[in-house]
Amino acid sequence: MAKAAIMGFGTVGSGVYDIIRMNSEKLKASAGEEIELKYILDIRDFDDHPEKHLFTKDVNDIINDSEVTVVAEVMGGLHPAYEFTKELLNAGKSVVTSNKELVATYGSELLAIAAEKNVNYMFEASVGGGIPIIRPLNRCLAANNIKRIAGILNGTTNYILYQMITNNKSFDTALADAQANGYAERNPAADIEGHDACRKIAILSSLASGKEIDYNSISTEGIVNVALEDVRYAAAMDSVIKLIGYAEFLDNGKVYAHVAPMIINNSSMLSGIDDVFNGILVTGDAVGDVMFYGAGAGKLPTASAVVADILDSVIHRERRSKIGWIKTDEDVCASADDKSFRYFVRTESSAEDAEKVFGGITKLDSLVENETAFVTEELSASVMAEKKAELGGVISAIRLFA
Repeated sequence: MAKAAIMGFGTVGSGVYDIIRMNSEKLKASAGEEIELKYILDIRDFDDHPEKHLFTKDVNDIINDSEVTVVAEVMGGLHPAYEFTKELLNAGKSVVTSNKELVATYGSELLAIAAEKNVNYMFEASVGGGIPIIRPLNRCLAANNIKRIAGILNGTTNYILYQMITNNKSFDTALADAQANGYAERNPAADIEGHDACRKIAILSSLASGKEIDYNSISTEGIVNVALEDVRYAAAMDSVIKLIGYAEFLDNGKVYAHVAPMIINNSSMLSGIDDVFNGILVTGDAVGDVMFYGAGAGKLPTASAVVADILDSVIHRERRSKIGWIKTDEDVCASADDKSFRYFVRTESSAEDAEKVFGGITKLDSLVENETAFVTEELSASVMAEKKAELGGVISAIRLFA
């Protein structure tokens, strides 16, 4: 019999509990042994819970119990999740997590400890909620050199943009709607400013490259400046605007990554990812394009991925499942100028001035009085910045996804 613990009994933690109880026979059949839940760590009291005897407020009860072999860390945040995880791994226990912030910040260190102690540190639920993506990258696509990962990695921003696209709502109205429906936090900064998606693309690009990609090195732009006029121009281009976490694995061994709104043509598989759903497009040199789609958050979808990691850790208790990346002194991140894009631009300047500054442009029919809209040729980030400054009066500049 394998014995497990849960740290944190919020939305995801309670979902992990529910699935372990609901699917106990299925888990037993898959693991070859019963998985018994021995502890639930939380600072709150749960006196009305039917299994209140499982609850503890002292993490040392779990750390010092030799019977517990795998722990689900679903507390969120960096501290004390980092300290608890480190102690558990050093005590020879496998840890699984949904905590993207922890994985993106301390993943290299925690993976190294897990390798040293011959235990598992798994994080399927940290990217895409219930969407399987970590294992497919690590196993199913292992025969490929990954060329690119591009994903809609945040359900809140996707919902906001979907409301702007389909219901003609302003950004502020769509955000308020997302908050009213429980899709956005009272302080939505991590979502709408792109930080959540940034941590997720950092995890995916680290896994695909085998080397740590520091999320602090990833250029990150949210959706706060996307206007309804931008959405309407995109529609006129047979396209939509999505917040994309983007990583391209260059021939020189470096990884170019950014998070930003991008204009996606309706022929792309990413264009139809609507509402709160997530979608991740992975391009391999052998398999080509592969799409992973589903619920990127939520109690049971996320808990499903956590419990799958618990199961995997039990199965690989004697032989560690190799997954992760290493931290290296090598400069892995490409510069912003190592990749060029075409840009959609709205400006108060004339078309003649735009052509003088940008050279070859594709002018678009104006949808707003006293504005010029056009699409540039491929430009690097620094050249684009120079030309924007030279032209002046630029209202929007959004990359085109190709």
